[in-house]
Amino acid sequence: MGTESAVGFREFVTAQRGGLLRTAYLLTGDTGHAEDLVQTALLKTYKHWDRVAAAGDPKAYVRRVLVTTSVSWRRRLLSTEQVMDALPEQAHYDSHPERSTAVIEALRALPPRMRAVVVLRYYEDRTEAQTAELLGCSVGTVKTQASRAMARLRTALDGHPELRPAGGVA
Repeated sequence: MGTESAVGFREFVTAQRGGLLRTAYLLTGDTGHAEDLVQTALLKTYKHWDRVAAAGDPKAYVRRVLVTTSVSWRRRLLSTEQVMDALPEQAHYDSHPERSTAVIEALRALPPRMRAVVVLRYYEDRTEAQTAELLGCSVGTVKTQASRAMARLRTALDGHPELRPAGGVA
């Protein structure tokens, strides 16, 4: 990679790192794993930066790498993951509902593909077509996965009225 490409990659990382970390956090539910996921995705992107940058929107490529890597890690960890009865208490109050312990637990309970659909569709505000493209599946699959995921999340979060939107409708 030439000096100009390296500068372009550095500028991309500087501009996009915060958004990528937020997405990775929602995919993993853990700050440390999110940082590792972003680092891995950026490393994979760096290896092909000239091609990725020339193709158009590198953000889409990196997000796809985030999602596929997250799903891959989840599959690998399933056999060694230890489930805890309860999460540790939070050290401080976090006013972001997507970071609440209940939401993270509910997201973690979803299969990786469903979780990816929820994060891309509702957190990153992607269209069904964009989500399908990023995940390499059909729009119908995105619709089905989103519907099933939201039903599971509503059930899981039913006992948490503070997470309902104003007006009381979940």
